Amino acid sequence: MNHYRIFDLHYHQLAHYPKSDCLCTKENGEWIKYSTKELIETANRLACGLIQKGIKPGDKVAIISTNNRSEWHITDLAILLIGAVNVPVYPTITPDDYKYIFNDSQCKLVFVSDKELLQKVTSIKNEVPSLLGVYGFAPMEGSVYWKELLINNSELLNEVEIRKEKIKETDLATLIYTSGTTGVPKGVMLSHLNLVSNAMASRERLPVNENAKALSFLPLCHVYERMVCYLYIYSGVSIYFAENMETIGDNLREVKPDIFTAVPRLLEKVYDKIVAKGTELTGIKKALFFWALNIGLKYELNRANGAWYEFKLRIANKIIFNKWREALGGNVKAIASGAAALQPRLARVFLSANIPVMEGYGLTETSPVVAVNCEKNKGVMIGTVGRPLKNVQVKIADDGEILVKGPSVMMGYYNKPEATAEVIDTEGWLHTGDIGELVNGAFLKITDRKKEIFKTSGGKYIAPQVLENKLKESPFIEQIMVVGEGEKHPAAIIQPAFEYIKEWCKRKQIACHTNEEIAQHPKVMERIMQEVEKCNVDFAQYEKIKKIELTSTIWSIEGEELTPTLKLKRKNILKKYKNLYNNIYSSN
Repeated sequence: MNHYRIFDLHYHQLAHYPKSDCLCTKENGEWIKYSTKELIETANRLACGLIQKGIKPGDKVAIISTNNRSEWHITDLAILLIGAVNVPVYPTITPDDYKYIFNDSQCKLVFVSDKELLQKVTSIKNEVPSLLGVYGFAPMEGSVYWKELLINNSELLNEVEIRKEKIKETDLATLIYTSGTTGVPKGVMLSHLNLVSNAMASRERLPVNENAKALSFLPLCHVYERMVCYLYIYSGVSIYFAENMETIGDNLREVKPDIFTAVPRLLEKVYDKIVAKGTELTGIKKALFFWALNIGLKYELNRANGAWYEFKLRIANKIIFNKWREALGGNVKAIASGAAALQPRLARVFLSANIPVMEGYGLTETSPVVAVNCEKNKGVMIGTVGRPLKNVQVKIADDGEILVKGPSVMMGYYNKPEATAEVIDTEGWLHTGDIGELVNGAFLKITDRKKEIFKTSGGKYIAPQVLENKLKESPFIEQIMVVGEGEKHPAAIIQPAFEYIKEWCKRKQIACHTNEEIAQHPKVMERIMQEVEKCNVDFAQYEKIKKIELTSTIWSIEGEELTPTLKLKRKNILKKYKNLYNNIYSSN
């Protein structure tokens, strides 16, 4: 490509890999497909409509969608073609958050996918002076249907072309508001170059070609899935959007994708379901299942376990793991895992089953990929996030913080020069806030968040994420926050895995039917404490978790325990469960 603007990726596909199924969304049981040509033509017509509505270069247009869909990409492309700025917004945040983001960005138009989102936007519309209109991806009372903006006008199409040619790769393309574990969201400014350079550098790590299909279900408002979709478009990979999070299993079996992205929590749930099904087996089938599983959990790369292990692994793959692959559609060549730490045991067992889960690392501020594992050139190391991309520089500061430099590093935070200066130093290094190391000088390993490390009253530093990630391996634990700053020892506030525990209680004939009963039952507490003790073995005496408390509520984005990217809002959790914290330390 001669230019590094986002829409150049789409035109690149049209020139080199024109697809009949570029974007595919399922509606009423049928896949509605846009060819590459139709995608570009429709986006140009929508761009005409946006110009007619008065949208100028630099104006902000928001997109809010509950599920991924073709219309998201069409609208995104239309916005970018005329030099406007896409502001993707999480559907799960509060109306107050919408109000803040719309006012901070001076948003002119909003596109929404459904009635619930329309209601949220409508409730604060009068408090956003810049907002000119709300458009729906479905016909809805109270909004204009998006297709009414499609115009086929030669004069306006000419204007689109004129604007397109004036756009520079260094121009602002999108404002992505970070979910913010503390304080108000910050608008991350990403240019066309930021995102395109990241997509192109990630191309060599993509193990598929233009004949491949991808299933997309992680939110497009998050930079991770969005950049990966740009990578698919650049590489000629057909994109199929899952109907919703509940239908992923069905969609995998139907689409039979070659590649998709996932977050570790989803992979953990897939693994837990597989193990739960194995537990229900009887006799020889059950014995074979757990024999294969135990082999998978001992997997080492590059045949390091020797010929006898590899022989047993081939048998396990033939009789057990083949069913796992079938459940994922049977064609998966890579699952890109990001947004949080992947348990090494999950990486081992999936890799052993010929399901290549490739862990990566990045931030919204880096567009996002900094490093990712890749099966080429011995590029996989379990427990790390792989080698940095070729156009990304990584170094470790004296205090262990990971610093990043390269064309994918953001332009800065919108309207926040002081906050920008805090994270990007005078030499252009982005201070990620993550602690890590370069294993063998090549593979990046993340160990914790700089701001989340705390000190006990004994002066010992505790890295909570290390403990939390280890404990979340337990099927009994859904969410966990390690606490203990200034206290004698670490402890944990835990949200139990209620559905799993209800099944466990049934098997053990324990009368527990509600979440409240589970959180208060001494046998459940005792069983979860066993899981904690098992984990404690791997840690130093001062790191061991001595006490736990269980919550009866499910931690959620709506409950404000989690960010939209499912990170812990630690201050909120401490405030909400202050009584549990006091129970832990009151007897000290």
